[in-house]
Amino acid sequence: MDPIALLYPHVALSLVGIISGFVVMRDFLQARFRPGPVWVFLVTTALTSATGYLFQRDHVLPSHIVGAIALLVMVPTWLAWQPYRLANGWRRTFVLGATVSQWFNVFVLVAQSFLKVPALHELAPKGAEPPFAIAQGVVLLLFIAVAVIAWRRNGPTPVRAR
Repeated sequence: MDPIALLYPHVALSLVGIISGFVVMRDFLQARFRPGPVWVFLVTTALTSATGYLFQRDHVLPSHIVGAIALLVMVPTWLAWQPYRLANGWRRTFVLGATVSQWFNVFVLVAQSFLKVPALHELAPKGAEPPFAIAQGVVLLLFIAVAVIAWRRNGPTPVRAR
C-alpha cells in the first residue's frame, strides 16, 4: 500500500481520537459518560494503533511497542464500557484505561510534533534533549492529575436493588 495513502487516514484517525478523547476526559471529570463521544474515542484510538502496523518497516520501532501497549490497555477499557457497562469497579477501569489511552495518543502527538514542526525539531533534533523531556514530563503530570481527579469522582456505581 502507498505509504502516503495510508498516512492521511492514520493521522485523521489519530486527531479524531485525540479530540474525542479530550471530550471523554472532560465528561468523566464531571462523572458522566456519553455514548457517542466514548464510541468515537474507542474506535478511532484502537484504529490509530492498529493502522500504525500497516506502515512497512524492516525492524521493530518504539512506535510499534507503544502501539502494542496501547492496544493492550484498550482491552480492559473496552470491556469496562461493553459488556460491563461501567458497573461497580469497571467505571474506574474505564476512567483509568481511557486516560492512559489518551495519554498515549498525546505522547505520540508531542513526539511527532518535535519531529515534524521545524521550530520544535530545532529544540530537540534527536528527541532526547531537555525541551522534549520537559514537554513530555508536563504532559504526563497533567494526565496523572486528571486520572487522580477522575478516579476520585468516579467510584463504583451502587448496585440497585431489584
